[in-house]
Amino acid sequence: MLSRVAESIYWMTRYIERAENVARFVDVNLNLMLDFPGSSDQQWQPLVDISGDIDDFKERYGEASQATVIRFLTFDTKNPNSILSCVRAARENARSVREIISSSMWEHLNQSYLMLTAAASRRREISDPHELFSSVKTASQAFTGITDTTMTHNEGWHFCRLGRQLERADKTSRILDVKYFLLLPKVDDVGTTVDDVQWAAVLRSASAFEMYHKRHGRISPTRIVEFLLLDEQFPRAIHHSVKAARESTHAITGTPTAMFRSPVEQLLGFTPAVSSTDTPLYQAIASVTRQHYPNAAIVPAVSTGFTDSHFFRDHGIASYGYSPFLIPEEDESGVHGNNERISIENMRTGTQMMVEIVNAIAVPHGR
Repeated sequence: MLSRVAESIYWMTRYIERAENVARFVDVNLNLMLDFPGSSDQQWQPLVDISGDIDDFKERYGEASQATVIRFLTFDTKNPNSILSCVRAARENARSVREIISSSMWEHLNQSYLMLTAAASRRREISDPHELFSSVKTASQAFTGITDTTMTHNEGWHFCRLGRQLERADKTSRILDVKYFLLLPKVDDVGTTVDDVQWAAVLRSASAFEMYHKRHGRISPTRIVEFLLLDEQFPRAIHHSVKAARESTHAITGTPTAMFRSPVEQLLGFTPAVSSTDTPLYQAIASVTRQHYPNAAIVPAVSTGFTDSHFFRDHGIASYGYSPFLIPEEDESGVHGNNERISIENMRTGTQMMVEIVNAIAVPHGR
């Protein structure tokens, strides 16, 4: 297949998936405003952050509000990641590969584009945003179904799947990232009803609310992160999406699944660099930390750093990055740098905590 054709197919489905995700984010946030009517403007900035177009938005709109963010993410043709721009780009890519895709795919995508352009031309402000965003989500899901049932599952189809799955993984990771660092108004809200409502919104942003509750029941930040990162069966979990992308990559290249012949195959071949939090080791770390620092919030985070822990996880061994030391703000710049230091008291406390963690997991097993 020509690289030009492969690129058009890849971006066609990626843009469609992006439009659906943006529609879902905005729709969920509109419903979230019903629970937080007093802080509506504060809750709209994270949507811009998720899109990655922060500078462009600030330059043209200034402060984030419901009206400006919805306009920016829905009909703004100068924003390449708005719903209208994404569907338009998907349509242009589809036009260039009409001989590859099915006529049903082209007709449905063209109808979706005409629906959006008609909505954009009729009104400056959206009178019924929920109806519009539901239509975008339904159109995208229908396009995925039409693609899977009317297109031969050959090299072209795998490029379709590759674009869709990588976009899903990207957006799910952005949702979790924004939740951890941007959504909560203040640290005091951690563990409160406000926090629970926010985490429920995170699940709905990934269409995961119902499936999560069927699996785990009550809202638990740790369980939610684990579900959206590691679940192998939920289609919008990062692990599931990366696994599907890996399968399509190997189908395109013809490389056996257990082998790597390119950097892309090697990158997608890595197992998830996250260990489950439902392990004796994690529970011991959390318990000992709470004993020494009762006011500390035990929140697992994902780091972009790559260490040897990956190879332990490949053998089913839980591995976490953990430092039991309190680093004063004035010493943070020295971490892994010049003049790196730690107080004697910090060293004593940290060493004692590590001993307690080892005892907590070793003693019950008679070791």
